[in-house]
Amino acid sequence: MMHTESNNIQDYLKKNEIINYDHKLIVDKCRELEKGTEDEISLIRKIYEFVRDDIHHSGDIGAQEITCKASEVLEFGHGICCAKSHLLAAMLRFYGIPTGFCYQKLCSGQEGVNRKVLHGLNAVYLKDLNRWIRLDARGNKPGVNAQFSIEEEKIAWPVNKERGEEDHQVIFIEPNPTVVEVLKRSNNRKELWAQWELGLKDLFGN
Repeated sequence: MMHTESNNIQDYLKKNEIINYDHKLIVDKCRELEKGTEDEISLIRKIYEFVRDDIHHSGDIGAQEITCKASEVLEFGHGICCAKSHLLAAMLRFYGIPTGFCYQKLCSGQEGVNRKVLHGLNAVYLKDLNRWIRLDARGNKPGVNAQFSIEEEKIAWPVNKERGEEDHQVIFIEPNPTVVEVLKRSNNRKELWAQWELGLKDLFGN
C-alpha cells in the first residue's frame, strides 16, 4: 500500500534546485497549457500528456545529453524517466498541485539480460477526489501504454513480483538524492547507465 513520506500536503508543493518551477521556461509553458482547461483534473491531464508525449525519453531518440533539472528537461525536450518526473512535478507544483516521486525496481527490457533497473514516476494528489494517483510520463512506445486514469492505474510497467520486480511504497517529497547526483555527474547515457544501480541500491537495498 502506497503511503506518503510526510502527512503535510504542503511538503509536496516545495520548490528546489531540481524542481525549479519558477524558471521562465516552465512558467511560460504552464501558462500556455492552461488555456482551455476547465478544472484541475483537466489541467493535470493536459500537463501530464504534454510531458509524456512532447518531451521525449532520451533513450527512445538516442539522445546522449543528460538532463536533470526540470527546466533542463523542458529546454532540451528530452530526459530519462526520472528526469521527466522532475519536469512533471515542477509543472504541477507551479499550480499548487501536490506531486511526489515514486520508484520501481524492474527487470531490464533487454532480451537475455538478467538485470534490475530503476524506474521513476510520479504520484499526484487529486483534491476533488481526496486521493493520490500514480502517473507515468516516461513516454509511450510499442509495448508501453501509460495513460491518465483516475480509475484503474495505467502506468508504463506494472510490476511482476514473480520476476522480482517491486514498487517502492513511499511517495517521496523530493527526488532521490542519489538519483539526482548520478544524473548531474553523468556526461552521457553510457556514463549514466554505468552508475544507475547506485540509485536502485539506495532505494531498494539491492
